[in-house]
Amino acid sequence: MNTHSWTRRTFLRGVGVSMALPWLESQSVWGDPARGAEPASEAPVRLAVLFSGNGFHSQQWWAREQGRQLELGQVLAPLDAFRERMLFIRGLYNAEALKGNIHSSQTGNLLSGAPLASGGEIRSGTSIDQWIAQRHGRSTKVPSLVLGCEKSNPSVHKNYSMLYSSHISWSSPTTPTPLELYPALAFDQLFRDEAQRGDSSVLDAVLEDAADFRPTISAADRRKLDEYLDSVREVEQRIERAGHRGELQGWRPTLATPNLPRPAEGIPQDIGEHMRLMCDILALGFQTDTTRVGTLKLNNDHSSLRFPNLGVDYMIHHLLSHADTPDWLKVNQFFVEQVAYLARKLDAVQEGERTLLENSMILFCSSMLTGSHDATQLPVVLLGGAGGRIQGGRIVDYSGKPNRQMCRLYLSMLDKVGLPAERFGDATEPLDEV
Repeated sequence: MNTHSWTRRTFLRGVGVSMALPWLESQSVWGDPARGAEPASEAPVRLAVLFSGNGFHSQQWWAREQGRQLELGQVLAPLDAFRERMLFIRGLYNAEALKGNIHSSQTGNLLSGAPLASGGEIRSGTSIDQWIAQRHGRSTKVPSLVLGCEKSNPSVHKNYSMLYSSHISWSSPTTPTPLELYPALAFDQLFRDEAQRGDSSVLDAVLEDAADFRPTISAADRRKLDEYLDSVREVEQRIERAGHRGELQGWRPTLATPNLPRPAEGIPQDIGEHMRLMCDILALGFQTDTTRVGTLKLNNDHSSLRFPNLGVDYMIHHLLSHADTPDWLKVNQFFVEQVAYLARKLDAVQEGERTLLENSMILFCSSMLTGSHDATQLPVVLLGGAGGRIQGGRIVDYSGKPNRQMCRLYLSMLDKVGLPAERFGDATEPLDEV
């Protein structure tokens, strides 16, 4: 994650709007020419963490063999196209999560390894995404993008705050990072100087500046700029369409239409569309270097989401997780499809000799292996090349080994983003195999 200053051409600007430029071959985007430095030879490494609550099908979360022969269980089948760029990591665990053995106590410290306060008190630890954002955030307009697809639950369950189940990103031990559920507002974080509903689009506001900029770049970069602006327009239009459907969020209402006025900035009724929009916005944030760190909580642990889009509307996610049924597998695959969707988006963006996926790390995880609260080992998949620093197509197995803390993985990831540390959470050494 290279630090650079904001030059005149890092952004396209308009009234009340600044839009970061994508990576361009003919522009010194990653370097700091204002200080006489040579442009950096590589794009920065980005980190995305995607979380799915309640674990997975106990018989179908697996991988075997290596490289092109790597085989995946049915849960991970949507990632088959990326198996050669995947690390399947088995056997890591979070020791502190075993103390409460309920959803809240297993989720609130997933990205920190910190002890959790009980008795309704809120105290965890700064999560890995925010640890990076607090050190590298000055290099980007948005230090981190923290997105979600299910509302926080402020209640208390079995002596633990359910805020632990609702947040994987923590800015400090007592502060869960504010979670953005609204695609329109998440989009505004990236491109508006002040988050507000405007009469014109973000793209319209910067078109004049874009026209002035075009003659200064190569023909290849002009095509790349046009593709980027088209992608911004497409996301804006999808957000506009999503807002008209109101805020229903994955469950079937008792009325055919809402009996209250639609919120000015709505959440898509279709949970799949909601998740894909959030993936699109996360990809745009990475593509434009507006942010290099993002978390997307696809649902809460102890989730109440339903899935009418899958024909599975008779039971909430949490209850589905208690048995290995065909419908549970279908829901698992739906969540993994969102990870594959983001990977495809990133892999379609070329950054020099690599793609954006190859310059990123996507960590996909849950706070338990199965819905029976099994946290003795965690389900962990790492996608992307971290700028050539990670070799995919491998299974790394720590089952039965000592020193298998999840936080050792975070130390390895800190190395990849140029922030080596002596300790994180309960770990003091990285995973050599990663």
